[in-house]
Amino acid sequence: MLYVRGSGMAHRRLKDEVTASSARIFGEELRFYREAAGYTQEQLAKLLHCTRPNITRYESGQRRMPPEMVVKADELLNAGGALKRLWDRVDWKASIEHPDWFQEYVDQEAIAVGLRAYEDSVMFGLLQCRQYARAVFETGDAAGKPEEIEELTNARLSRQSRFLVPDGPLMVVILGENTIRTVIGGPSVMRAQMEHLLKVAQLPNIVLHVAPFSDRRTLIKTDMVLLELPDGQRLVYSESLDRGHLSDAPASVVKYQRHYDQLRGECLSECDSLRLIAEALEGYKDDEQRARRSRLAEEQLQRQRRRQLHRGGPRIPRPGSGA
Repeated sequence: MLYVRGSGMAHRRLKDEVTASSARIFGEELRFYREAAGYTQEQLAKLLHCTRPNITRYESGQRRMPPEMVVKADELLNAGGALKRLWDRVDWKASIEHPDWFQEYVDQEAIAVGLRAYEDSVMFGLLQCRQYARAVFETGDAAGKPEEIEELTNARLSRQSRFLVPDGPLMVVILGENTIRTVIGGPSVMRAQMEHLLKVAQLPNIVLHVAPFSDRRTLIKTDMVLLELPDGQRLVYSESLDRGHLSDAPASVVKYQRHYDQLRGECLSECDSLRLIAEALEGYKDDEQRARRSRLAEEQLQRQRRRQLHRGGPRIPRPGSGA
């Protein structure tokens, strides 16, 4: 057995299987064979027709090496197929590295037997559908970087896999109504997100509540997550502007657990919460139809304008027309 660390599956004890954390192990093996062959990163990059920064990312496990490049590297470095065999066992969808301050939380989330969350700004990450997650990253620090956006999206979705199954850990989520009403990515993305919420809410281990705009007495100033670990330990996690805070201090855990329970008592029931989400879904469907009709109307107007410009352009005499 060995311990490995990585996005969403960190510090998990492995036997024969390899998870996202093995991206780092693959990188270490790539570096080992490169150094054993006497190549610098720059020299290997030239042989593989890529750049030195890419080699650095491959060796740190931060980026997926293309499969055809793995085969070529295996041959160049006389690895005897070891690189290709290890590459095949890496869960590349979850191989992205998180910042250290978030990795600590991800490590604990990966082994939690229970999770309670409150989110009042953006949809809770473990409940985001692919379209919504991508739209969030497209407006963040990764804006304009399609490959990084895809990596971040896959990493987020990979963390959901152990929760969004019938026998997964209990997950109780309170969504501020703002998360449902704030449009991210447009009506089509929000429609997909509402459909996703209604689908996952059917799982026996998932409980969703909506905290409406009005009639809220309990004020929680920040989004938070309460984790329960296999040994019974409880943790509370929250984020400030530039970092996260994970605490196992009994006083903090008890304080935020109490606030959470009070807020849950002020939420809509499960049935009423799902009814509100369904109503929001219908609204986004209508918005999507209106947006589609508006685009079609605009395209038609543009075509009409082009035809008018074409008809109103200067008359070009044809040969033999007598003009």
